[in-house]
Amino acid sequence: MEPIAWKEIIGRQFGASIDMLENALKACPDELWGESLWMDAEMGPGSAEFWYVAYHALFWLDLYLSGAVEGFTPPTPFTLDELDPAGLLPERRYTPDELLAYLAHCRQKCRITLTELTDAQASRLCSFPWGQVSFAELLLDDMRHTQEHAAQLSMLLGQRAGSASHWVAQPKNENGEA
Repeated sequence: MEPIAWKEIIGRQFGASIDMLENALKACPDELWGESLWMDAEMGPGSAEFWYVAYHALFWLDLYLSGAVEGFTPPTPFTLDELDPAGLLPERRYTPDELLAYLAHCRQKCRITLTELTDAQASRLCSFPWGQVSFAELLLDDMRHTQEHAAQLSMLLGQRAGSASHWVAQPKNENGEA
């Protein structure tokens, strides 16, 4: 019996989570993009707009794929504002095209990270203000976080727009095919 290809399995599941987030972004009607979906008492107005929830998921996906805050820089036009302990929102609302480009960046970074992942890298401890975990566990947590927000946005699309994005069983390949 051949050994289980854990990196491939995790890569497919991670890819499916990213694809589900992409489906939600593409399914969002213009009128819902900037609408407050619920009130977040801790972060205040604007923190629960559709675009921001998607941006939040992508920022943390990108950061956690890096494994550390030190040396991390998101691609332009995004900033490190998401790390501000005061919970400041970005200075402007990001467009669907900007977030879809960020998603493509994260998808590629995820593929590379998992393809190149060694046992030593997977065992490396990653420290964040909330705690310390191995990089392997951080990746799984990152996948759950991405899927949580993809599901949240899909549910909101179903409630507000009458059409939720569909479940992704198999992620897209590098050519964009399922």
